[in-house]
Amino acid sequence: MLTYAQAALLGLLQGITELFPISSLGHSVLVPQLLNWQIDQTSPQFIGFVVATHLGTALVLLAFFWRDWVRIIAGIFRSLFRFGIEGDAHARLGWLLITATVPAGLIGLLFQTKLQTLFGAGILVAIALVCNGIMLFGAERLRKRASTSDADAEALAKLSFGQAFFIGIAQTLALIPGFSRTGVTMTGGLLSGLSRESAARFAFLLATPIILAASVLEIPKLLSAGGAGVAFAGALCAAAAAYVSVRFLTRYFKTRTLWPFAFYCVVAGILAFLFLVA
Repeated sequence: MLTYAQAALLGLLQGITELFPISSLGHSVLVPQLLNWQIDQTSPQFIGFVVATHLGTALVLLAFFWRDWVRIIAGIFRSLFRFGIEGDAHARLGWLLITATVPAGLIGLLFQTKLQTLFGAGILVAIALVCNGIMLFGAERLRKRASTSDADAEALAKLSFGQAFFIGIAQTLALIPGFSRTGVTMTGGLLSGLSRESAARFAFLLATPIILAASVLEIPKLLSAGGAGVAFAGALCAAAAAYVSVRFLTRYFKTRTLWPFAFYCVVAGILAFLFLVA
């Protein structure tokens, strides 16, 4: 099982790499292998630890965007009582998020066991990290020009339900370690005409419910398998790093691009691959 020092390092990495488009799962798989940690990355304890660190990040996102979530949830309930979302941006945004959550949720449940075996496949994860970088390069090259750079509910609610479902399909790639949830969601958003700022905000909102749902399924398994103390330490570190990350990225994507993250993923993936096959 992980030591507290290892848990703190992985927690800090998760809090950063979950929100930066460079794959938190990829780093959680590759770092222990590159540092030759003697742990079983396919064990229930390690999987539970990873989910716990994701939970720390999700709670920070929930707190950071709490005003948005209050309005979104209220909008969903209004739409249920009115039997419509016409003229209600927050209600529409709520149903867009639900639509985009469904594909990854279903795929994750159906292929959960097979996907977890990838946690021990460092070489494949390194290749996926390179592919994630190529995807980010492609997103910048092919993105549609947004009509506005605002990232409020009005801007996000301009997405169609077909586009939201497309973003949800793209998000299923993030179930493979090495592909970034933020990266694939932003790619889908950019190709659907969102600005970088709007695509990032949609990615952060979309990450919250699916991570919370995964936590509900996996945290009880962690508690029964042991290692709750180490997981709690990792989750605290992840939460601290996520808070700094989300504050930075919500400003960064107002004026900056995905190019640095794409370059990092390609270089880091190639170096990890060469190290693991040597």
